[in-house]
Amino acid sequence: MDVEGSTKPPSKYITLVSSDGFEFVVLREAAMASPTIKTMVNPQSKYLEAESGRCTLEELSGVVLGKVVDYFHYWYRFKNAQDVPDMEIPTELCLEILMAADYLGMHKDL
Repeated sequence: MDVEGSTKPPSKYITLVSSDGFEFVVLREAAMASPTIKTMVNPQSKYLEAESGRCTLEELSGVVLGKVVDYFHYWYRFKNAQDVPDMEIPTELCLEILMAADYLGMHKDL
């Protein structure tokens, strides 16, 4: 808080950190595709992530988190589009990405 007692608005970007230390700077609005991340960075929450704008996701490797971040931007870009192109996902990552989607609550309301 500053001298006036007001807080500064949250950053336009957040940082997601994988279990192996890879960092991804993501548009905050795009990361809202995940209800879990949305809750973590909500300015009204008491979570440390809300203050720092940095989320460490110990369950996700850098490769998987990178693909999740790709999806966040894909979702953000096409969320109101009618004709949405397919998003390519490497076959060898499908199971891990499915587990990541469940971990991030992305199976709900999308």
